[in-house]
Amino acid sequence: MTQTPSVPPLIESDETDYQDSGVPSTVAVAGHPFHPLIVLFPIAFLVAAAGADIGYWLTKDLFWARAAFWLIGAGLVTAVPAVLTGLLDFLRIERVRKRKAGWAHLFLNITAVALTIVNFGVRLGDRADHILFLGLAISALVATILGLSGWYGAELIYRHKVAVIGYGDPNR
Repeated sequence: MTQTPSVPPLIESDETDYQDSGVPSTVAVAGHPFHPLIVLFPIAFLVAAAGADIGYWLTKDLFWARAAFWLIGAGLVTAVPAVLTGLLDFLRIERVRKRKAGWAHLFLNITAVALTIVNFGVRLGDRADHILFLGLAISALVATILGLSGWYGAELIYRHKVAVIGYGDPNR
């Protein structure tokens, strides 16, 4: 029997979600959902970019400015498949769209990607000129947004049993 979590939900909870086996992802490799596997890359790159911006702020060493620029670029490139696979699950699994956590996860990720595009554009001409404090602020904000988005993604997986190996009703 599945145990109900002892941690209260941040947005919502549906007791019946604990009683079914969950719904699989619509984008999977050998039964494993692809989205949770690949989101680690843009998250790691973009959080590391915030760290590199802090490194530049503290040292004024241009190495950190270059590192942040490339980390943001890598974060954008790796965000493309993460966004596409997440969006496919969002559009194809009604259970995700029926949960506030699904909408919060979607809007936070859209915001993070949009801010990252702005952050990359700000640095195109001169990688160091706009880091203090615009680039640093955007990087820190993106890292925070990714943390919140990850929370809601985990709510979908662990609380609402979305993108797990199961036979539940995806429309419920």
